[in-house]
Amino acid sequence: MKIDPRAGQLAKASDLVDVPKLLTAYYEDRPDPGVPEQRVVFGTSGHRGSSFLRSFNEWHILAITQAICLYRQQQKIDGPLFLGIDTHALSRPALASAVEVLAANGATVMLAGKDDFTPTPVISHAILTYNHGRTTGLADGIVVTPSHNPPDTGGFKYNPPHGGPAEGAITSWIESKANDFITNKLDGVKRVLYAKALGSATTHTQDYMTAYVEDLQNVIDMQAIRNSGITFGVDPLGGAGVHYWQPIAERYGLNLKVVNDVVDPTFRFMTLDWDGKIRMDPSSPYAMQSLIALKGKFDVAFACDTDHDRHGIVTKTAGLLPPNHYLAVCIHYLFSNRSQWGKSAAVGKTVVSSSMIDRVTAKLGRKLYEVPVGFKYFVQGLLKGDLGFVGEESAGASFLRRDGSVWTTDKDGIIAALLAAEITATTKKDPGEIYQEFTKEFGDPLYDRTDAPATSQQRDKLAKITKESIQVPDLAGEKILTILTNAPGDGNAIGGVKVAAKNGWFAARPSGTEDIYKIYAESFSGKEHLQKIQSEAQTIVDKALATAASAS
Repeated sequence: MKIDPRAGQLAKASDLVDVPKLLTAYYEDRPDPGVPEQRVVFGTSGHRGSSFLRSFNEWHILAITQAICLYRQQQKIDGPLFLGIDTHALSRPALASAVEVLAANGATVMLAGKDDFTPTPVISHAILTYNHGRTTGLADGIVVTPSHNPPDTGGFKYNPPHGGPAEGAITSWIESKANDFITNKLDGVKRVLYAKALGSATTHTQDYMTAYVEDLQNVIDMQAIRNSGITFGVDPLGGAGVHYWQPIAERYGLNLKVVNDVVDPTFRFMTLDWDGKIRMDPSSPYAMQSLIALKGKFDVAFACDTDHDRHGIVTKTAGLLPPNHYLAVCIHYLFSNRSQWGKSAAVGKTVVSSSMIDRVTAKLGRKLYEVPVGFKYFVQGLLKGDLGFVGEESAGASFLRRDGSVWTTDKDGIIAALLAAEITATTKKDPGEIYQEFTKEFGDPLYDRTDAPATSQQRDKLAKITKESIQVPDLAGEKILTILTNAPGDGNAIGGVKVAAKNGWFAARPSGTEDIYKIYAESFSGKEHLQKIQSEAQTIVDKALATAASAS
């Protein structure tokens, strides 16, 4: 992965998106359904694209929203639809497009009061709060966000009544219907003018913020944070939670400072990510340079991405914690300090997360529940209270309320960030110090992700690879212990392969958008061992793909 020479530096004027041009393209350009890149495609977290590329334009949103309306009718989902947006330039026009269709279909829509932004976890929280105790008239939601992706992108995701990301069967149905609408030039899409939609009897405003902020004390020990007097800083990275942090501080009497409250759709205040692009990624040391520079001013600091479903933790002792490190610390702390959680509550992780999590979980005597990449695989476990904590290597996590009941079924960067303050307040150590203690007991793993070239045919074959095609006994000098093409937790296909030995492993998965496959690797035996795993991983996968090609 080649690092851009300007990575970590503040963006220049030439790096900024032309917002008027972007919005013009949203309304004026039409997708060609014959071009795969311009069709509606739901990935692990909704449909994403750019109006410049004709992959996120008005037609996409009109078609997707009408498809969601048809899905709601089919499933008899007739409660309110909670709708929120982040701060990307394309989010507000997409909201308008969606509201026009929802109102025309008679859907009851709840918008944020004061025309404000709404974080992803707040929408999940609103859905679950409304549906609690109900069996009919259930609510669902839409979040307009491309997450941490660059300023010229847009995103649109649907959360059904369970409050979390929609399952593949649901998104495939919506995707197919939406593409049919686009192919037929929006024939069948109902729509009214935006002004009429806003004035409709079915369109309402909702005070999302007060309900969420008031409930935080039931998932985080806010009193412990307040009583400790610790100082902590937060950078919302210009995202949807920008107006939430000060009310949180005031409601709970916290010594919290918002270090940047600017909202600018160009995100000109960001430092460039590894590839020289603006990306609001709180797990990137390049994008987080501004907050890392302030690490000595606070006991702990944190940031969230644009829709506030991901977190980044900065400590005095370690700087920016890698996501896997912080997940391990969270697991150890929560399962040691949430006495009302059931003894059977398990730890959820994705197959490409660190094995440090496995070792910490085993020490706690808890069950490990390992799933493919995608937060949707955690939803039912969180709903039922079977999973106490769930996390992804990409810095997404959620966990149960203090009483062991569900909080959100989508990622929540706000509570993950506040938990860092609780940990620091109650243990008198920051999460970086605690992780260093883990390395003395469990080992000090090195983790990395690299990319390897692959044609579209090779990517397809990798997604369907079999155990039998991995025809080597050893990995980096150690006997291979497991070869996985299905996740051990839920049995779902991982869309690739994971190969593990005693002190290291790798996983290979195809990219859904680029002609590459991703190699995740980890070693508990040092840098050279990690490099050997990475090298052998590419050789093993390439041979497996060649074997699959010759057999087909």
